[in-house]
Amino acid sequence: MGRRKYITIALAGNANVGKSAIFNQLTGLSQVIGNWPGKTVEKAEGTLFFQGYRIHVLDLPGIYSLSTFSIEEIIARDYIAIEKPDIIVNVIDASNLERNLYFTIQLLELQVPMIIALNQMDFATKKGIKIDVEKLSKILGIPVIPTVAIKGEGIKELLSAIINIIENRIELKPLKIKYGKEIEANLEKLENIINEKLSELCKKYPSRWISIKLIEKDEDIIKKVREYKYGEEVLAFSEKIIETLEQIHGESSIIIIASERYSIANHIAKEVTKFIIPPRISIEERLSDVTTHKILGYIILILVMAFMFSIVFLGGNYFSEILYFIFEGMLIPIINNLLLVYFPPFFAKLINEGILSGIIAGITIVLPYIIPFYIILAILEDSGYIPRAAFLMDSIMHKIGLHGKAFIPLLLGYGCNVPACIGCRIMETERERFLAAFVTVLIPCSARTVIILGLVGEYIGLYAALLLYLFDIILVFILGRIAFKTLPGEPVGLIMEMPSYRFPSIKNILIKTWVRTKDFIYIAFPLIIGGSIILEILILTGWAWQINDFISPLIVNWLGLPKITGIPLIFGILRKELSLILLSEISGTIEFNKTLTSIQMIVFSTITMIYIPCISTIAALKKEFNWIKAIGIAIVDVLLALFIGGLVFRILSLFF
Repeated sequence: MGRRKYITIALAGNANVGKSAIFNQLTGLSQVIGNWPGKTVEKAEGTLFFQGYRIHVLDLPGIYSLSTFSIEEIIARDYIAIEKPDIIVNVIDASNLERNLYFTIQLLELQVPMIIALNQMDFATKKGIKIDVEKLSKILGIPVIPTVAIKGEGIKELLSAIINIIENRIELKPLKIKYGKEIEANLEKLENIINEKLSELCKKYPSRWISIKLIEKDEDIIKKVREYKYGEEVLAFSEKIIETLEQIHGESSIIIIASERYSIANHIAKEVTKFIIPPRISIEERLSDVTTHKILGYIILILVMAFMFSIVFLGGNYFSEILYFIFEGMLIPIINNLLLVYFPPFFAKLINEGILSGIIAGITIVLPYIIPFYIILAILEDSGYIPRAAFLMDSIMHKIGLHGKAFIPLLLGYGCNVPACIGCRIMETERERFLAAFVTVLIPCSARTVIILGLVGEYIGLYAALLLYLFDIILVFILGRIAFKTLPGEPVGLIMEMPSYRFPSIKNILIKTWVRTKDFIYIAFPLIIGGSIILEILILTGWAWQINDFISPLIVNWLGLPKITGIPLIFGILRKELSLILLSEISGTIEFNKTLTSIQMIVFSTITMIYIPCISTIAALKKEFNWIKAIGIAIVDVLLALFIGGLVFRILSLFF
């Protein structure tokens, strides 16, 4: 390789091997999170400078193979094979060497320049595992750098090794994977015909790799081969080879190749691994057993959730009140007086109530509710608890056709539905992502919580507010079940790694929190401020009241609410807490019991709890799916909220 000052590296490896921790150590706050073109899979990139090089780092999705079982696997292998980054950093969990080597063997087959980050060496040591790093490097023919990414150990050595490869101070002599005799003989025949008939395809992928993939019956590669002039001829030849191999081994060619790879991985792992002390049950393993126990696990889960929501909502409410006092009680009156000096009253009010109120509303959600929620979530993720919570919730989530991983975006939804919708991309299929997003937007976010607690909790009692939450959970499961039965497609099972428990890194937590908060700020803030300006214009021009008159039959006759609640409910779609703010402005008081009865408070809260959280959520749904699906979910939610709101009014009126 010639000397350059710009290089690209891609991090590849199984899930939960510490790949993101290495990415965070390398890129820090320079990270940019987006989507892979045309896909809803997260794309994380960042840049760093080292020894005069500008290094672009790309974090590929965590996968277990280079097959086509998931979108993530196709994305990762296409990027590695076609985009051809300068170096692949294969991150391996040292405490699970054999299993991780299975993926390494596939990367070697793809003949890409590679270095190994042998991560989580500290856990391997705790388990009594000693790996001969030098021997492993010699067997694989590539550098192997031991790391403890969460502490930043080995990161500089990893970067130095990458530069040494780029500058030819280290020569890569990657291990050539050899299968059994009869497989190799047939592979050679297939490889020859591929080289002869598919020379164009061989410019993208190595011919031997194409041969292996055809024997593995890889649908994506079969489709690609078929597109070429002699593709059918090659496929017919490969089918004969598959038939021959399956007759010899008595099992599917997919299993034959997989078994061979596992055998090679097992052999290498045995060669380089020693157990220096007898394996004992560690504290982490005991903790893992307790937190996944069929009874204790659920008790701990409830306690963890109760702790998290207590911090977020009770602490958040207190902090929010302080912020509200600082902004609304002290700063806004001063700014308003200054604006009136320099601007006409119309524009002064527009700036004050439109722009500034929008900014303040955003800040009073982000600081007290969203940031604490993301910090706690990052701690739970990095400590290894979230996969266990997902495992516990798996059987429950299957009732609505989703597996346990859907619990994570649902949990995020209690903080804010915008990142929760984005979080649905962790689901494996498009159907599951849509299903998860559909139920996620029904989860009461922190802004909806402000309304529920501000009306029902404050004037009727906390028990009534909690009943509303219980009602919402039941509704989520009923609607999820209906959607599960209605949407075409089959559910998939849960395949989730259970990482060892560990102390989370403060740096990683802060980076994760910032990246997620940045997502919210970029998507939600512009819409909140824009919506506030439009709303203020409607109020200042008087058009808002004409709209109120137009919808009053629905508001008064069906929902049983006062006419003045029409505008707050409509503009709640911009941001939910705006409903309560507008209600106080229109009614001229914050003592809501003077304008609403108890039944009306419950009806008002029920409607705001169900219909689409805010315009930012619609934007997030559009980003993850498309406008048709985003608008479709919004319309269903609005109609459902109005229908249930009317029912609640009639049922409660019978008893109170």
